[in-house]
Amino acid sequence: MTFTRRAALGAAAGLPLARATGAQEAPYPNRPVTMVVAFPPGGQADVVGRPVAATLEKIWRVPVPIQNRGGAAGEIGNAHVARSAPDGYTLLMALSSMPLLPEAARINNRTPAYETSQLLPITLFSADPTVLVVPASSPIRSIEEFIADARRRPTGVSYSSAGTYSALHMPMAMLALAAGLDLLHVPFQGGGPALTALLAGQVNCLASGPGPIAQHVRSGALRPLATWGRSRLVGFEDVPTLIEKGYHEAEYYIWTGLFAPAYTPSTVQDRIRAACREVVEDADFRRVMITGGNTLDHRDGEAFQRFYEEDAARLVRAVQRLGRLE
Repeated sequence: MTFTRRAALGAAAGLPLARATGAQEAPYPNRPVTMVVAFPPGGQADVVGRPVAATLEKIWRVPVPIQNRGGAAGEIGNAHVARSAPDGYTLLMALSSMPLLPEAARINNRTPAYETSQLLPITLFSADPTVLVVPASSPIRSIEEFIADARRRPTGVSYSSAGTYSALHMPMAMLALAAGLDLLHVPFQGGGPALTALLAGQVNCLASGPGPIAQHVRSGALRPLATWGRSRLVGFEDVPTLIEKGYHEAEYYIWTGLFAPAYTPSTVQDRIRAACREVVEDADFRRVMITGGNTLDHRDGEAFQRFYEEDAARLVRAVQRLGRLE
């Protein structure tokens, strides 16, 4: 049963039951549309969300403010949108960690703050494998050297993330499991602070989406060692994949997609999707995204639904394989 069908079959906990009727305000949107990013500024969701919001403002001619609701690896912001009125005026720019957090909560004997059935996939904007980077001052110059060093020094190699089970934590946990490493996890409130910690020399490495790190790789401040994709990443063609090196279970993609609360009327969903199609065709938006190191991967409707369900199922299996993480 798909996430969308589950949403239609039952009201999830805390979800407003009101459905739009003929009394729905028209035309949509006629007031500000809040875009929630479940992390502090500077991370992948924020890097993509801001140019999307700015372009939607041009199209809709209403404000589209970004609301950063960080904490709990994105769980707080995700839950806020899941419980918001299903009227299209509160949207979520989500990361790939969003569908796995409820399962992670159950593994840790907690009641999930939200369920995936409370959120509807609207539009995918980007999907890239994460990239392992170290400071340019690091003596580690290859993924082979990194793994050898980590094996010599259990808990001696540290990495930052956006929180336990976040989109920056999961790839490192999967690599540690695949390569038999004991790494030191240092969680922060979001990808922005995690990157700042690496640049400040507080940790040894970071797995990040390409957008936030691209400028620092170009400037020579950071050195990429490997990526988590099946094929080499555009813009990082000289960087090997972990799969190439034999770590076949270390495959992870950090994607950014727009979601709405379940029960958002189909007419409103259609308007949002139509506007997002205009966004990805906007020259200024494409320039900002490409210059920022993000690979555009626009999908909506059934195409995004299939992508989302397949990736979510794979990530839930990964969480179950990893089990409880501290």
